[in-house]
Amino acid sequence: MSLPGKIVCIGRNYVEHIHELGNAIPDQMVVFNKPGSSLSQHLYAQHQGDRLHYEAEICLRMTEQGLTQAAVGLDLTKRMLQSQLKQAGLPWERAKAFDGAVVMSDFIDISEAQISQLGVHLLIDGKQVQHGEVKHMMYPPLMAVQELATFMALQPGDWLMTGTPKGVGEVHAGAEFTAQLLLSQEVIVSQSWRARDNLTV
Repeated sequence: MSLPGKIVCIGRNYVEHIHELGNAIPDQMVVFNKPGSSLSQHLYAQHQGDRLHYEAEICLRMTEQGLTQAAVGLDLTKRMLQSQLKQAGLPWERAKAFDGAVVMSDFIDISEAQISQLGVHLLIDGKQVQHGEVKHMMYPPLMAVQELATFMALQPGDWLMTGTPKGVGEVHAGAEFTAQLLLSQEVIVSQSWRARDNLTV
């Protein structure tokens, strides 16, 4: 898989997820970036000793024709460190942009008209722990792109991670994670990872 130009992430995009983390509903769309170097082929339970939490997300890739490729992936977070950084009023990069902070399925072609029909499932050891759909988002992808365009354009090769539904939690080594991308409730992409223990680089 080729590296993205940039990975633009929408935070706090599902109301139930906002509530489960005890966050406030933001007045504006929450945006943060991950570098291409954060992409990994392997899912880890820890990074340099910090426990990681999973967040399953619908991901879209910008092409010359617009948002016409879709995938499913995991946004990995150092939740304790993120909380400490937020409390101190500091940026999140140390908790969100580290090497290994993203795992992703292959992308498939879709039309922009199909984006509103997309959904995501995450199963851990066969048990569903997350489910979300574009219709549940505060900022659906095409609206998010319009908002981004007011200060930062998406270019061909860039990825948009669209936020995570409720059900996030800690990654445990040995667990099997299966993320599924749905179109009109039918699975169109499925990707599995067996969580490894610790990424130490």
